[in-house]
Amino acid sequence: MAIEVGQKVKVLRLRDRIPANIVSKLKTNPVGTVDSFRMVDGSGVGLVVKFDGFATWFFEDELEVV
Repeated sequence: MAIEVGQKVKVLRLRDRIPANIVSKLKTNPVGTVDSFRMVDGSGVGLVVKFDGFATWFFEDELEVV
């Protein structure tokens, strides 16, 4: 199932290293809303997810629709 803009998603895992303050926030509340798509590595596509007070991007396999 493809994830679409506007859907609520939950972070399942983190593929790349991200700052500790973001990891801490995700442990508290791993559910956010997909805001947009982002080109990564010149060929891949990531998803920008908005949470309460911040946004960051993930690969699709790091998320699940809730």
